[in-house]
Parts: sequence; C-alpha cells; structure tokens
Amino acid sequence: MTIDRLSEQETEGESLLRGGLKLSHMRLIVVLDDHAKVSAAAQVLNISQPAASRMIAEMEDILGVKLCERMPRGIALTPAGQALARRARTVLLEMREADREISDLKSGKGGRVFIGSVTAPAIDLAVPAIRLVRERHPRIEINIEVDNSNVLARELLASRHDFILARIPDDLNPRLFESRMVGIEKACLIVRRGHPLLARRAVPIESLAAYDWVFQPSGTLLRRTIEALFLARNAALPERILNTSSLLLTLVMVAQSEAIAPVSVEVATFIKDEAGLSGAIEMLPIDFEITVQPYSLITARNRALSPAARMLYAEIERSMRHGTPASASR
Repeated sequence: MTIDRLSEQETEGESLLRGGLKLSHMRLIVVLDDHAKVSAAAQVLNISQPAASRMIAEMEDILGVKLCERMPRGIALTPAGQALARRARTVLLEMREADREISDLKSGKGGRVFIGSVTAPAIDLAVPAIRLVRERHPRIEINIEVDNSNVLARELLASRHDFILARIPDDLNPRLFESRMVGIEKACLIVRRGHPLLARRAVPIESLAAYDWVFQPSGTLLRRTIEALFLARNAALPERILNTSSLLLTLVMVAQSEAIAPVSVEVATFIKDEAGLSGAIEMLPIDFEITVQPYSLITARNRALSPAARMLYAEIERSMRHGTPASASR
C-alpha cells in the first residue's frame, strides 16, 4: 500500500462517508457485486435479508440514484451501483491493509516506510538507521529513493515519501514543510587514479574548465555552488559536461576518462574506504573550499507520519543527536 495510493483512497473514503454512507453500506455493495443476490449477501454479512434490503434503500436514498435492479434470478447492479462497488472495494481493501500494517507494528512484525535522500545522508544517516530498525522489526518494508533535493521535495509534497533528507528548493514555499537542520556540506572533486592533475600540489579552479565534467542536473545546489566558484574567480565555466543524477554513472565516467566530478567528502571517503574502489578514484587536491548550504530532515507540514515512518524518523534523529551528521551531495 503506497502512501500516495492510501492518500487517494482516504480521500475517496472520506467523500463516501461524508455523504452519509457507512462502512457497512460499502461492505454490502461489494458483496452484492460478488453474489448478485440479496439473500446471499445477507448471509455473507450475517444479517437478515430484510435488513439488507433496508440498507440498499438507505444507500439509494443517500445517493439519490438506483443502485440495483431486480432480475428473475437475483439482482444486477446499475452503472451507478457498479461505480460505487468499484470504489468501495478499493477503499475496503486499503483499510484492511492499514489494519494489517498497524497490527504488524503492534506486534513488532512490519509496516512500510517511503523516504527520499540525497546521497551522503543516505549513506551516513539513513542506511545505519534502517539497519537498526530492521533488526528490531524485520518485516518492515523500507523504500528509499536517492535523488537531488529538487526532485525529492516535490515528491514529498505529492505524498510519495514520508520524509526526506534533503534541502528545500528555493522555488518552493518553505511554509509547506517542517524541517530540522542536519549539517553543512563539504564537497570535493574526484578524478581517476593517474589523472594528470594529481601531479600538482593544489590545483586552482582556473585550471579545471578544460576538462570534461560530470555534473548533477542543472539547477541542483552542488552544481550551482561549483559554477558560482568559477564565476567568483572570473574563471571560464566548463563546457564539456555530462549531466546525470546517477552516482554509479558518475563513478564509471570518472574512472574511465579524465573527467572531473563534484561529490560530498563523505561520499568520496566511502568510495575509497568501503566500496572496494580504493586507488581507482582519487580526491583532487584543490586550492579552494567547496561548502554548500546545510541540508535537513524534512516532512510535509500538517501530515502525520505512519507508525513505521515515525520509528525510522526517530532513529535518524537519535543518530543526529549522538553522532556527527554527514553532508549532502546533491
């Protein structure tokens, strides 16, 4: 049950209930659709046939439409009845899933979480927190998307994520979010082992534009920061650019060419120390610092987290309080 589907079905269910329909009405219309007989529906719901007939009349009175027609061997739903049954079936299925998820959480068995993160906190905060939560609740299903802040913030507003580790883009209203600052970003430039620039002690930015670059998509914060550093030094901007949000493709391009790519210091360190690429990728010595705007732990304002999402959120908060937070790379 994805968050956006649940949100959609909650809206449908609220609309039906606001109109005066009850959950018992929705159960009845679904059973009528399945069995095409009032007597069979009554038996399934453990009510009398007259009670079932009264409920049909109540629904028709509330909605102002005919929901079923008498047939020689039972009933047939009208187009309006079929539409109601289809919607009611989906709402009931989602409610059953919600009940199962809550029951699993109470027993420590499961639940679902959807989060988004830029690269560095995904490595330094999200992954360790996910590991700890899953040790205690092994059936929790956790979905994580790694992308840039522009994408993640919009998906959060669209209810595709419970929360994100990212930055609020400049073109979005910050009042739409609740955020807690995590840490600043220190970035670096990576190149392949044997890159000609590695022979220099500290490379000035003016020497970098002649090389190929692998950048995040235009408008992302780290890219804007790098471009601003070029402009501040009156240096020519790079012209040979590959745009990608994929860290894997970035590493492949850097390892197999003389391209330069900006990433967070934490990501570069992980690549060298943990990812089995020690020696293949090097941090370029430069004579300038790359510091980017802080990133945050962000939720949508006035949107409650599910029990499973609250557990993961709390674990990330705990890590922030007791550890040194990572810095974002997008």
